[in-house]
Amino acid sequence: MPSHPVSYDLAEAPLAPGEVAIIGAGPGDPGLLTLRALSLIEQADCLVYDRLVSREVLALASPRARRLYVGKASRCHALPQEETNALLVRLSREGRRVVRLKGGDPYIFGRGGEEAEVLVDHGVSFRVVPGITSAQGCAAYGGFPLTHRDHAQSVTFVTGHCKGDGDLALNWASLAAPHQTTVFYMGLANAERIRSELQRHGLPAAHPVALVERGTTPEQRRVITCLGELVETIEREALTPPTLIVVGEVVRLAETLAQPAPEEAAFIEDVVLERVAL
Repeated sequence: MPSHPVSYDLAEAPLAPGEVAIIGAGPGDPGLLTLRALSLIEQADCLVYDRLVSREVLALASPRARRLYVGKASRCHALPQEETNALLVRLSREGRRVVRLKGGDPYIFGRGGEEAEVLVDHGVSFRVVPGITSAQGCAAYGGFPLTHRDHAQSVTFVTGHCKGDGDLALNWASLAAPHQTTVFYMGLANAERIRSELQRHGLPAAHPVALVERGTTPEQRRVITCLGELVETIEREALTPPTLIVVGEVVRLAETLAQPAPEEAAFIEDVVLERVAL
């Protein structure tokens, strides 16, 4: 069958000169980008992007578009947040069509709300395009749901890294309640605190935990462990950011629901076809 390009009509006004689009680029796989995000990326004069935005997503923009990196890692910022805010305002006042690209969703631990407040204060027109969150992408690609009627009636997204490297002051009693899933973003550095507080508030050491590093990308690693061995597992596997920590009974489903990697699936299909031919 002949292939046809994807066509879409979003009935949306084009990105105007001086307008900023704050866009969620998803968790890494470029195939998880929304059609609205793709449409606006293609119109951009400038891309202001974070560390977790993939090269494949950046390549979707016009070759003429400026690409400005403002990525952040723990204690290592290419550009302080205040300067990123000022950059967005300056580019807008220069009449640029600006796309602010963020990994995952811009309004879930992406500082999108902070940047939107600055744009409002300076009278800058903007729009926000949600993206698939890192939690959603990493769980699905890791082979388990975030909610399940038998295992988790709620899901909570939690930051594992506080502003200014402050104390991780969370409602641990609530997070340790049964029949829920808790997803810790940016939690590797505080894994010992997460383990000890959740156990101290009632979760058993055997409670299942999934660690998903670089989820939805070709470099994804998924490690299944338990709460009592969380710190040792991170050290043994040499896991590095970005890694999500998912705590909950839903993790047990990974052994039955996980799909093979694309290469493995292709191999399995070849074997099946060969056996049929025989």
